[in-house]
This record gives sequence, structure tokens and C-alpha cells, in this order.
Amino acid sequence: MKLKPIDPKDLQINPITMFSQRWPLLTAGNKESGFNTMTIAWGHIGSIWDGLGLPTVSVYVRPQRHTFGFMNQNEMFTVSVLPTAFKEQLTYLGRTSGRDEDKVAKAGLTPAFAHNTTYFSEAEMVFICRKLYQSPLIHESFVDTAVRDRTYPQKDYHTQYIGEIVEVLV
Repeated sequence: MKLKPIDPKDLQINPITMFSQRWPLLTAGNKESGFNTMTIAWGHIGSIWDGLGLPTVSVYVRPQRHTFGFMNQNEMFTVSVLPTAFKEQLTYLGRTSGRDEDKVAKAGLTPAFAHNTTYFSEAEMVFICRKLYQSPLIHESFVDTAVRDRTYPQKDYHTQYIGEIVEVLV
């Protein structure tokens, strides 16, 4: 299936189920210097800044994840939504570190490249994003400390990345 670009304003998706049930792949890096991917179950799609609002995706990565370094070193990242038939591969990609093996090849996925970043040919939808903002979640900023303590018993807080959606492929 060949992916085609659409205007982000034309999206007809449920972002809650897209993240929490479909587990998209967050990928950073490129063909030349390498890339890494991981499954994510947290994220946001919306708009922020610049008058009427730039179309954006927000994602979260813990510092111990191999993808964290790629997110910090690269301007671009992607969020690839694969068909539900890929649940087994998504589980594997979320549990296995790219430091240890070529997990993309082992999962049988085909990397594709655009805008100096990486996505996967098997995807049904791809958000290609340019990083605008990043910041670690802060211990003292949690209003609901029960959520904080339950989610971060080791105090290994995620970093939030907000990316401008530069292209959506479907």
C-alpha cells in the first residue's frame, strides 16, 4: 500500500485509542546516521502556538530508552501507526532494545525515509514531525502526586517532545 500525504486538518482519528490501543512506533534518526524505534502508548495530537495553532504531536520518552538519544540528537521524528495485525511485532519492539540487536529487521519491518527521518512502509498512517520543544517532566510539578508516585517509583521521569506535524501520510 502506497502512503499519500493529507492535510493534518483532514484527519479523522481517535487519538486516545490510537495511542493507548494501537501502540504506534516512535522513531528518530535517519538512513545515514542510524535510527531507533519504540512502541508508545502515550501521546497527544492537537495544536499549539503561532496564532491559530501549529498542528502538533506530543510524545514521551524515558531517559533509559535507546530512542531517547536519537530524539535528542535529531530535529525530526515520526509516529507510525501500523495495522492491528502487527500487535505481536509492536510488543516485541516495545520490550527489546535497539542497543542489543537489529530489532526492526527481526520484526520484519521495512524502513522508509523522508524529511531526514525514518518511518515504516507497513504503516497505515505516519506523522512526520519537526521537534519544537522538549522538557523533562518535573517531580514538583505533579498536582496529583498519586499518579506521579504510581507511574514513577524510580523517579525516572519521561521527557516530553512536542513536534510540529510537517506531513501526514495515510
